[in-house]
Amino acid sequence: MNKNIVYILLCLLLASCNESEFLKERPEDFMSSDNSYITEADFNMAVNGLYYSVRKEFYGADENTPFDYIYGTDLLYDGEPGTSNRHGNMTAAYNPTGNIPKAHWDYLYKLIADAYAIICRVGATSFPEETRTLFTAKARFFRGLAYRTLAYLYGGVPITLEEVSAPKTDFVRATKEETLAQALDDVKYAAEHLPDIAAVKDGEVSSAAACHLLAELYLATGDNREAVDAASRVIGNPALALMKERFGSRATETPGDVYWDLFRMNNQNRGAGNTEGVWVIQFETNLPGGGSSTADLKLDGNYMLERHCAPMVRDVKLRTEQNGVIKDYSPFLWPVGDYTGGRGIGWGITTEHYSHTIWQSDFDNDIRNANHNFVRRFAVNNPSFREQFGIDTIDVDNPPANLIVGQDGSTTIPGRFLYAYPSKCTTPYNHPAELYANAATYELKSIAGTTYTDQYMFRLAETYLLRAEAYLNLGEKELAAADINAVRERAHARPVEAEQVDLDYILDERMRELGVEEKRRLTLMRLGKLYDRVIKCNPYYADPATNGDGMGMLEKYNLWPIPQSAIEANTDAVLEQNPGY
Repeated sequence: MNKNIVYILLCLLLASCNESEFLKERPEDFMSSDNSYITEADFNMAVNGLYYSVRKEFYGADENTPFDYIYGTDLLYDGEPGTSNRHGNMTAAYNPTGNIPKAHWDYLYKLIADAYAIICRVGATSFPEETRTLFTAKARFFRGLAYRTLAYLYGGVPITLEEVSAPKTDFVRATKEETLAQALDDVKYAAEHLPDIAAVKDGEVSSAAACHLLAELYLATGDNREAVDAASRVIGNPALALMKERFGSRATETPGDVYWDLFRMNNQNRGAGNTEGVWVIQFETNLPGGGSSTADLKLDGNYMLERHCAPMVRDVKLRTEQNGVIKDYSPFLWPVGDYTGGRGIGWGITTEHYSHTIWQSDFDNDIRNANHNFVRRFAVNNPSFREQFGIDTIDVDNPPANLIVGQDGSTTIPGRFLYAYPSKCTTPYNHPAELYANAATYELKSIAGTTYTDQYMFRLAETYLLRAEAYLNLGEKELAAADINAVRERAHARPVEAEQVDLDYILDERMRELGVEEKRRLTLMRLGKLYDRVIKCNPYYADPATNGDGMGMLEKYNLWPIPQSAIEANTDAVLEQNPGY
């Protein structure tokens, strides 16, 4: 071909092309924002990512992060004093440069960003309107959940209602009221457009889950009548009811009761006949993406409630002296998957208030305080010890003389090696088969420590207690007492009288019913009561002499600091820090 013709054709081609379109990258062999939100399957995958992010934030980001919601509260104290990871050193734990405020800030804003990507992009699809609305409702539920959590933890935060596709460095804080209003707006939309709980799969969010969250948010904004109405929509749902009869995978076992059944493996979902779970976080052991593994204790995703909250009975000994010779004998083999707590290591010691004070008025009636639900008497599982000393149980409240705990020979009880603990944190006699070193004796491998059950995010018993709180705020104590007694009746506990009901009573009842299952920090920070309750109920954190930083609980900890990394990255506007930091 004539070179001049080739040159002319090339010039015409270049002159006619759109340079910006010509240079635009078109991903064909990798996922990008341009090719990830096209089909309904794409959007379902994106929604699944939101569930994953929630599970990561609240249950499995790493070994410690999920437990920021219970350490440093009135529930537990650090069994290994002075660590910032478990809030034993509060100055370090809540430092603006520390990991705790930054980790949760980052995870929650990631949830917001991913939710907004769905909200933004589904509007540009050609899906039927009903489909677009459903995807939007799901995404707005999760975005509302994230803004609610941020508001409780940090107060007012930046609100982002557009997809951020380029670096942005001029964020400003909204007020706490504005942040809660945004959360309310999102969750109201979800409550109106999500399917009923009877129409969703186990673990999926529903209108009932949204209404439960809505009731809590209305309490946070002081809209108590609306809180009553939202909670009533959940309580009145014909598909939901408190479980009052034994059920599920171990219903014939003794000791046991309906409260115990609620926390046994595979019993949390509607598919198991449980009508009490309003929103249940799903775990599938050893399934890719399932969230828990029997092969790796430190795998991100494993919810190590057993490891944190059950005692490490390995270092409990009975000391004897004969002819000047001191010998120590172990009543317990460890780790064993029985009521000694599996492979607990005693980091989360129950406060005296949680383990004893709240039960005193009804110690022997309340099934939630029965030994199989709140373990105080530990059955000796070392046969040779039992034969030698004739001792069958070790009672935390009445230990044998010469019992020592810990490698230093301390006689202090409780310590991290022996204390009363809620059995819901473990799965006695029911660990996964892969974790048994000897299934006949329930001896566990050293990689145990995960709690292998699905987890309640919202449970109907809590909905009753939210409505009771709203009634109390409205001055309707008789109705508040009635809701509390619905929960107490199931527990065979004496009914509370209306004149006894105040906020501290409701917080104690939440402790009795929800214990380590509850994200306790969120409840106390929502109410602005974290400081007050720790001072009242947790001497370890309240006393500067025992807290690792020499200062103890301070009022400023009712809010966490804004992470310093977020402040420094925001170069084109001022991101104000919370007072006192």
